[in-house]
Amino acid sequence: MAASIREKQTVALKRMLNFNVPPVKNSTGEPVWKVLIYDRFGQDIISPLLSVKELRDMGITLHLLLHSDRDSIPDVPAIYFVMPTEENIDRLCQDLRNQLYEYYYLNFISAISRSKLEDIANAALGASAVAQVAKVFDQYLNFITLEDDMFLLCNQNKELVSYRAINRPDITDTEMETVMDTIVDSLFCFFVTLGAIPIIRCSRGTAAEMVAVKLDKKLRENLRDARNSLFTGDTLGAGQFSFQRPLLVLVDRNIDLATPLHHTWTYQALVHDVLDFHLNRVVLEESSGMENSPAGARPKKKNKKSYDLTVADKFWQKHKGSPFPEVAESVQQELETYRAQEDEVKRLKSIMGLEGEDEGAISMLSDNTAKLTSAVSSLPELLEKKRLIDLHTNVATAVLEHIKTRKLDLYFEYEEKIMSKSTLDKSLLDMISDPDAGTAEDKMRLFLIYYISCVQCPSEADLEQYKKALTDAGCNLSPLNYIKQWKAFAKMASAPTTYGNSAAKSLGLFSRVMNTGSQFVMEGVKNFVLKQQNLPVTRILDNLMEMKSNPETDDYRYFDPKMLRGSDSSVPRNKNPFQEAIVFVVGGGNYIEYQNLIDYVKGKQGKHVLYGCSELFNAAQFLKQLSQLGQK
Repeated sequence: MAASIREKQTVALKRMLNFNVPPVKNSTGEPVWKVLIYDRFGQDIISPLLSVKELRDMGITLHLLLHSDRDSIPDVPAIYFVMPTEENIDRLCQDLRNQLYEYYYLNFISAISRSKLEDIANAALGASAVAQVAKVFDQYLNFITLEDDMFLLCNQNKELVSYRAINRPDITDTEMETVMDTIVDSLFCFFVTLGAIPIIRCSRGTAAEMVAVKLDKKLRENLRDARNSLFTGDTLGAGQFSFQRPLLVLVDRNIDLATPLHHTWTYQALVHDVLDFHLNRVVLEESSGMENSPAGARPKKKNKKSYDLTVADKFWQKHKGSPFPEVAESVQQELETYRAQEDEVKRLKSIMGLEGEDEGAISMLSDNTAKLTSAVSSLPELLEKKRLIDLHTNVATAVLEHIKTRKLDLYFEYEEKIMSKSTLDKSLLDMISDPDAGTAEDKMRLFLIYYISCVQCPSEADLEQYKKALTDAGCNLSPLNYIKQWKAFAKMASAPTTYGNSAAKSLGLFSRVMNTGSQFVMEGVKNFVLKQQNLPVTRILDNLMEMKSNPETDDYRYFDPKMLRGSDSSVPRNKNPFQEAIVFVVGGGNYIEYQNLIDYVKGKQGKHVLYGCSELFNAAQFLKQLSQLGQK
């Protein structure tokens, strides 16, 4: 398979860190030592892709934030990687005037405007530092890649493009333009880095359509301008999409509000839901002895530990999409194989420690020397294995803690039944009023999913009863106010979303599956077999990618930026199914949909799908946005 978007963005960053010339593979010489100056945007782009060690290997001795107090280092070149904002440019000009570095390589994450370039030129002239500004580049890297097949647009300024920002009732046209331009600028950068011009499909009358129109125009203008086009020559065709163009499906978050609130059961999505997991780094709080402290004593300070869950982590790569029980079992198995290997090394060491008199020991020696050599050489590998096992033991234990205290397995099962319209074995009111099951937030999520998914809304009297139960459970009802408006509006627009018709099957309780020696105490947690069912986003993709006719997607608009005249049609000119597709959710995405797409593609030979979103939120963050919308 050709390079993934993660590899492409990494290559682009490495080229930038090598003064914008491709790094030579076999050069044995020392790298040129240099400093890297970035802003928060640059930091978010680099940190999921390059570790500090990799930066050091590229010759970066120091990496500093642009707006921190930096000392002058007169004899080193500095590589800047920043957004072309007013304040960044001002600070950059100040650096030039203060003559902080020997040479300046200026790289802008997104294209810089002519007027701002002139500001820099004036500052360089004023500081007589023109010769020191070695290169100025637009990098077109304004997006964050988290996986081989997942990217998001905004992290620092995500409030600007959030679901709430797009759906605020009081948003002005100019504000909406700004939001759309921000999204389009990043998507444009994404396609420049990918080196491909997509065919765009989108639903009508949504924010996704506004993005499609603007992106089509921007790509079209860039292609027309033959001299400065970013899609010519060496960049094009080098991509994984050499002979076939990718399909870009732009969907609006509003087509499915239930999934972002759903309690999930796969590892990566659970970590994102219940822990502090952000840009591939999870932060765990390690509490130290809270229980036995006397009443009124101040709780001891909690230590925070952060772990990176990266591509290099083989366990994570293999199991991030697995149901949680499987993950717990796999961690246990890994631990056992590790212990066996460790014991083998210890045994060999003790044999080698024997005195030379014993005949038997001598004959064993020659045979064991080879074994020991191989054991010693496998030590680094063993230590790395141990680190990963510890990491996942800690992360999985923290997740399990949440599952048990909040009964998340029950919520998952119940919501799956609601979403697949199966019969419910327990009334919703009982779930909400059960004081032991879940937090107020869990109950609110459950009720919203029920309200979003129901074909026939509950009567006013029933609704009052639910509301009372929710209020008694300590819920804030403002998200419901918003969802009620949304539902009334969506009802006029279209039919309710369907979520397939198979709920998760429970395999009975866990204790049978887990061996007794396991460190994960899973009693009472249900074990589910997940059936692959396509979520709305995956279903829409399937229709458009396979060119299936379906009332849900038949009126999606079709744009082809390479066509001379843009035509407003929903009739695709290309009738062949697509091999490559990018699904992009305007208004925020989540790991549940990402995982659902990955599972969908597993069954399709030779197809690739990328998942992108304007921001990545978990249920709690999404609920907060709904609640802000409902307070108006």
